[in-house]
Amino acid sequence: MASTQDLKRRVRSITNTRKLTRAMELVASARLRRAQQRIEAMRPYADRMLELMAGVSQAAGAVRLPLLERRANVERVAIVPVTGDRGLAGAFNAQVLRRAFVLMREVEAEGQKAVFFPAGKKAGSTLRFSKLEVGQAWSGFSDRPGYSDAQMMAHAVSEAYTSGEVDRVVIVYNAFVSPLVQKVTVRDVLPVPQDLLEASADGEQEATSSGTPDFIYEPEPEEILARLLPVYVETELYRALLESAASEQGARMTAMRNASKAAQELIDSLTLAMNRARQAEITQEILEVVAGADALSG
Repeated sequence: MASTQDLKRRVRSITNTRKLTRAMELVASARLRRAQQRIEAMRPYADRMLELMAGVSQAAGAVRLPLLERRANVERVAIVPVTGDRGLAGAFNAQVLRRAFVLMREVEAEGQKAVFFPAGKKAGSTLRFSKLEVGQAWSGFSDRPGYSDAQMMAHAVSEAYTSGEVDRVVIVYNAFVSPLVQKVTVRDVLPVPQDLLEASADGEQEATSSGTPDFIYEPEPEEILARLLPVYVETELYRALLESAASEQGARMTAMRNASKAAQELIDSLTLAMNRARQAEITQEILEVVAGADALSG
């Protein structure tokens, strides 16, 4: 049985750990509020961007643009897993990487080659440790991504696609649902998914038929579409980065709350054991005093 001093040291150590996890929970909670505000402000913009692009695409008709080109023979697929730069966030990083590896196996089962473009130190280090092919990696902005970070990533994947280095680009990230729920999401970024354009275009047609006037485009729709496509890729990546940032803070807040609760339960258990050990020591001392008194009186 551990001595009273050993139990005291353990209680002191776990108490310090609980203070740390509690502080990290409060920091994550504050950052989560800011990240949640950013993603809630971003979502309507991203949806309207898609609707605008769909309307211009419908007006332009059949056009040949590099970012819309669909390769008949897909040989290489770029997978963009978005993780955090740090851990201590529960299964946040692991579930994205697990889904990325499942996607890699699906791609390889079709006779294609997967190449990774990871965002976040956790994804980059895991992929390099696994000796998988990494085209380009980014890190240092998972807590508070900026639009310039999304532009940097979009330029790299768009260049890889238009140059023929890859034939498809897929992003894997945690979509923010609530502080307790993060949903792993897989989205095709390039080529631009035809079903998204058609769904948005159908909405535009319904609005036009209900009395909304048609648009006159200046310059021509083809030129507008060519300018919008790179912005669409940037917007999709920026949205994924913001969703991931909010999800990371939510996951870290929940993980630190659970850690603080577990630490408190362990402290209570050790305190009880410490009190029992102290009681046993006092009882033993009393017995020794009584035995000594009996020996002197005899």
